Amino acid sequence: MTFCLGIKTEQGLVGIADTRITTGTERLTARKVSIHEYGERPMFVMTSGLRSVRDKALTYFDEVIDESEHSFDRLYKAVNALAKQIGRVAKEDEKALKKAGLRFNLHTLVGGQLENDDEHRLYMLYPQGNWVEVSQASPYYIIGESGYGKSLLDRVLRYDTPLETALKAGYLAFDATRNSTIDVAFPLDVVLYRQGTSKMVERRFEEDQMQELSSWWQQSITEQLDRAPTAWMTEIFGELEDQPIFRRAQSE
Repeated sequence: MTFCLGIKTEQGLVGIADTRITTGTERLTARKVSIHEYGERPMFVMTSGLRSVRDKALTYFDEVIDESEHSFDRLYKAVNALAKQIGRVAKEDEKALKKAGLRFNLHTLVGGQLENDDEHRLYMLYPQGNWVEVSQASPYYIIGESGYGKSLLDRVLRYDTPLETALKAGYLAFDATRNSTIDVAFPLDVVLYRQGTSKMVERRFEEDQMQELSSWWQQSITEQLDRAPTAWMTEIFGELEDQPIFRRAQSE
């Protein structure tokens, strides 16, 4: 399984991807996010699905980027080109995957801001080649294991959330996911893009580098739970204390 998260805020883009690859009984580490340069404008691509079809599709996509006759002045055009290569791989590998009992399941997140984009963009691309744009109303998308971190992001993430806060929230969504499934794990790759610039920054974080934040979060949750309002529980616990067995236990 995979955890890849793309966030779009007013200030920029955040990309977060785990690096665990599970193959049978083996667990390997491999990069799931890549930065592709088009002219002086970078875009990031994150993927969830079969590693073999992912590598093949991105190799084809790099060839398309290098061909001078293609003009990607807006990000959606690059997304359409990637979708075409994904469809090409799906067609080429269809028989082999079917014979092996495998499903073509490549999901992709693409983020960036090309020359004629009026703002930074983030797209989620389905295996069938169709895509949706991540909007201000719902400023993030997770591909892979989405169930464990979604609740936190829905509560705290808004389009006007500062980029720094968005990154912290994204990490905590990853932390919740890795604590709940063995198929998501460190190292963690992070990509940042700030609105109006032509630079993307990519960094890899190991578990020991993030231990302080993880420990702080765990302690904060526990402390706040102890302090949570209890008035709503008074009646039901009152009924419990009225039971004879409870009074006997007290007298003993």
